[in-house]
Amino acid sequence: MSVAASERRWRLAWNRAARALEERIGLDLVLLVSRISVAAVFFSSGRTKVEGLAVSDGAIALFRDEYRLPLVDPVLAAHAAAYAEHLLPLLLVVGLLTRGAALGLLAMTLVIQVFVYPDAWPTHLSWAAPLLLLTARGGGRFALDRPLGLR
Repeated sequence: MSVAASERRWRLAWNRAARALEERIGLDLVLLVSRISVAAVFFSSGRTKVEGLAVSDGAIALFRDEYRLPLVDPVLAAHAAAYAEHLLPLLLVVGLLTRGAALGLLAMTLVIQVFVYPDAWPTHLSWAAPLLLLTARGGGRFALDRPLGLR
């Protein structure tokens, strides 16, 4: 058997395996896992900002002393972040208004990257990747958007 024939066989086998994976791991499963994984990160962060139903003094101090967002009052920023980090992940988990929720968290990621932790870009990219996928493709078949006719 020639080297060229061996390479063709290897390529065919590889492509068959790739096709089998594509059929078994559909985009809808990838979208579901993306929604849940990124929602968990932001929801967990949101939980650290509240005590009971109120935004904690510690969260406000964090926005005042460490995050220091330009042109935004720390009290307003702490409340907005806490609410967004609770509501948007919940929307993602159930797949309701998926694209909007993903865009909101993507915007939050961008703010964190640019103004708060610019050296943490590898972490922020790991958040941005599923958020970009969800923004581009929506929540998939396992999302409430689908039966409600929302694109």
